[in-house]
Amino acid sequence: MSTVVGACVAVCLWDRRLKIGAMNHFLHPKLARRNEPTPRYGNVSLPAMIRLMVRQGCRREDMEAQIFGGGRRSMHDVSDVGKRNVKMARKILKKNGIQIVSEDVGGIKGRRVLFHTFTSEAIVMKTDKIRRGDWAPYRYRLPQT
Repeated sequence: MSTVVGACVAVCLWDRRLKIGAMNHFLHPKLARRNEPTPRYGNVSLPAMIRLMVRQGCRREDMEAQIFGGGRRSMHDVSDVGKRNVKMARKILKKNGIQIVSEDVGGIKGRRVLFHTFTSEAIVMKTDKIRRGDWAPYRYRLPQT
């Protein structure tokens, strides 16, 4: 799976026992109004992803998380949406008893995140400027089984 984040946050979850994973990507930390629960909000997207993994047989105590993104657009950006996104992810993971094993958050660089859902391997490529081409599909060959 892959995504590109700036101030947005991507959370990768992996179940150590079942060896399966999932990734989300959210733009804002908290739902503004109760009538539009969409996955663009961390407090909607992350709990939904956790529930989906539990429905697949995962247990929260077997899950581990990696957090990416939460940056600023420039050194002069006073918006703290990225920082609030990271804070929301940490809060929800802690509430669910899910250990954070890796983070690459903050700063002013954009990140392209590649997550291998069978191994939990995450590759992060940082860039000064997110370009249209960064959204192009990444061709990744899965190991032959």
